Amino acid sequence: MGEEAPIAVAALVLQPPGAEEAPELLVPPPNFAMVGCGLYRSGFPDAANFCFLTTLRLRSVVCLCPEPYPEENMEFLRENGIELFQFGIDGCKEPFVDIPEDKICEALEAVLDVRNHPLLIHCKRGKHRTGCIVGCLRKLQRWCLASIFDEYHRFAAAKARVSDQRFMEQFDVACIKISSPPFLS
Repeated sequence: MGEEAPIAVAALVLQPPGAEEAPELLVPPPNFAMVGCGLYRSGFPDAANFCFLTTLRLRSVVCLCPEPYPEENMEFLRENGIELFQFGIDGCKEPFVDIPEDKICEALEAVLDVRNHPLLIHCKRGKHRTGCIVGCLRKLQRWCLASIFDEYHRFAAAKARVSDQRFMEQFDVACIKISSPPFLS
């Protein structure tokens, strides 16, 4: 039960022919992945990830952390015309976890609104809160629970929580108040 093993991250270097400046590294945030067309997930991005995020041409960011969004990140969002949707969900640990279904539903409504795409969903590590949102999205997409849990485990790994899986299993898709976007069909 020691420290987590470091995750190797590939970085892409962009440098136009004849450029004299040092190339910029494109470093994705931790646990970054594509969820669907114009929809991404990750852990909390920092300044090292801004160049990479610029390539996604994001319109919105859904942050699931309750803490105030860092000023450096707010400045990046403002400079790039990116709207922030923040749904403060505590990163509770078992056994006394209470996943707020109302906030999950509100966050999903922002995620499902294609006017907000391209969109990045993130929490601190991109595992539990983000995993619950993506798992509930997959339930809306009519994925089987085994596939939803498999995807959740790919990101949560040894830190997977039974309470998260129970929440996704019991999640009532009827709480969503938005017409069906094309990627749900």
